[in-house]
Amino acid sequence: MEKRTALYEKHISLGAKMVPFAGFEMPVQYSGVTEEHFAVREKVGIFDVSHMGQFFVEGPGAKDLLQYVTTNDITTLEDGKAQYTCLPNGNGGIVDDLIVYKMADQKYFVVVNASNIDKDWEHISKYNAEFGAKLTNASDDMSLIAIQGPKATDTLQKLTDSNLSDIPYYHFTVGTVAGVPEVIISNTGYTGSGGFEIYFKNESSEKLWDALTEAGAEFGLMPCGLAARDTLRLEKGFCLYGNDIDDTTSPLEAGLGWITKLDKGDFVDREFLKKQKKEGISRKLVGFEMTEKAIPRHDYPVVDAEGNVIGKVTSGTMSPMKKIGIGLAYVNKPYFKTGTEIFIQIRNKNVPAKVVKVPFV
Repeated sequence: MEKRTALYEKHISLGAKMVPFAGFEMPVQYSGVTEEHFAVREKVGIFDVSHMGQFFVEGPGAKDLLQYVTTNDITTLEDGKAQYTCLPNGNGGIVDDLIVYKMADQKYFVVVNASNIDKDWEHISKYNAEFGAKLTNASDDMSLIAIQGPKATDTLQKLTDSNLSDIPYYHFTVGTVAGVPEVIISNTGYTGSGGFEIYFKNESSEKLWDALTEAGAEFGLMPCGLAARDTLRLEKGFCLYGNDIDDTTSPLEAGLGWITKLDKGDFVDREFLKKQKKEGISRKLVGFEMTEKAIPRHDYPVVDAEGNVIGKVTSGTMSPMKKIGIGLAYVNKPYFKTGTEIFIQIRNKNVPAKVVKVPFV
């Protein structure tokens, strides 16, 4: 039985097309993917992302636990700052990618992917035996709304006294929104168009959704589903867990070296990753654009000019902004250099593409 977010009835009333996703019934689209995509790029869109998981990590062992189980350097976090990071799995792969928020000394808030809530909880708990932090799984009690796009700040600012222009990217505050207290207001999001994500107790979901919808009406706000969220993140080259990263991909192969701080002291897989960095990677996640009209999809083979398999597409779509097929793929050395010609095998036809730098837009 799929779970439902606190906003399920709201989505039904808005005529959303609902699909099973990561154990939840989620809205995949409302008015249409392209329309929703452009609303976020040009105006403002609102997403229910309450299926995401939320943990609190507290107490004297909290910082040391998080420093050991993640790749990024927790010690650089100040109160009110967030950090993108990942959990290495002990075998060179990735358990999940996540965001860690520092609420206060000895108090952290961790946001994980919906499909990995139980897996992440078990993984962190296993290592916590040594650190003794207090762990709380708040996933079932909390909701998350993302307000994304160039008019997101104007929309949200109508509803809060917190000065949003004082919150830099990857920073947050706790404030009152539309009369709801204790809301985590975070300058983060997965669309690459700017905006905020707000976390709060389930019971305030409909009140906040309605208030934001009303506040954004003058800017052309649209409710947006998972399909637009996917095309938006892919145009920016952001990894999606289960597609572009998983238990078989290392952070270095995935281009996540920038969140992998090998000199921060001991952490899970540090020796493996140090060795991999020194020896060099044999495959890498790259962005590519189709040079002929075609749409690449997850799991399509990547081949060379002779038709030899040299990799695999992990994410692909027709870019609404560029009107061409774009994608991410793991390709073997030496094919990961920018400008390299590769071919995507689409229904037994090898269609040409070229390796490009991300973001695509």
